[in-house]
Amino acid sequence: METAIVNLKQEKPYWGARKIRERLLRRFSCEVKVPARSTIHAVLDRHGLVRRRGPKRNRAKGTSLSLGQKPNELWCTDYKGEFLLGNKKYCYPLTVTDHASRYLLLCEALESTCESLAFTAFQRLFQERGLPHGIRSDNGVPFASANSLFNLSKLSVWWLRLGITIERIRPGHPQQNGRHERMHLTLKNETTRPAGMNSLQQQTKFDDFLEEFNNERPHQALDMKCPVEVYTPSTHPYRGLPELDYPFHDKTIHVTCCGRICLHRKKINLSTVFAGQAVGIKEVEEGIWLVSFMNYDLGYVDLEEKTLQPLENPFGPKV
Repeated sequence: METAIVNLKQEKPYWGARKIRERLLRRFSCEVKVPARSTIHAVLDRHGLVRRRGPKRNRAKGTSLSLGQKPNELWCTDYKGEFLLGNKKYCYPLTVTDHASRYLLLCEALESTCESLAFTAFQRLFQERGLPHGIRSDNGVPFASANSLFNLSKLSVWWLRLGITIERIRPGHPQQNGRHERMHLTLKNETTRPAGMNSLQQQTKFDDFLEEFNNERPHQALDMKCPVEVYTPSTHPYRGLPELDYPFHDKTIHVTCCGRICLHRKKINLSTVFAGQAVGIKEVEEGIWLVSFMNYDLGYVDLEEKTLQPLENPFGPKV
């Protein structure tokens, strides 16, 4: 079907998705299910057969994992595996390190991996340390969401709003976050054997470890320097979320709390991770609208089908 769409467009370069779909319906009759106009438009876009109106946009393509050779170019985050405290309650340590300097930025004893606790921890960290260029994580909650658009989570959408690039390791490849995992081994050996009686006692253990790890412990990969001797503060302070503006789009629409956008009295499901966020929409063909978030093009909406046809993942390789 994709080949037929591309061939027909090449035969009829001035035809849009509506005419191509009608021709396919006549050609295949009831033999094959012909996709919606938005799907056809997305196929044409993927093959470079659609000319987008307006100035060229910087659409993110997704890159391999960065090197993070300077402080604050890349932070790494993860939860060290949960463990039982003395009071038989579980502790979920949220940790953040600077990739270049190995500086341990955060080690927080949390009671779960729920998003709200992570939000609070990262907001405090950003206020204290400023913002990094990118953050690398695995594909687990709350960094990613398996069932949402492009596997984004509300936390990762918040990072994007702050101008932070998202990096995710491949599933089942913890070695891609090897420096951080190596720190976790040291953390486990020195702070959980034995564990604290409660979360307050365990946090004291973590705070002592953080102080020693950054200021006293020489690191072989740093020519036996301590992380504090290599790390420098971020030059990008945290000032909250900037306003979103879409000057090259036809409209700006806010996503509802249930993850929908309302267009010409029709409700189209987007994703709950964008709830409350402003997105830009632009009509690229009659009845077909391009939906964008910040500088990222998400996909096309067909008003007849009332569905979003996602484009190739603009936030990096599919996870």
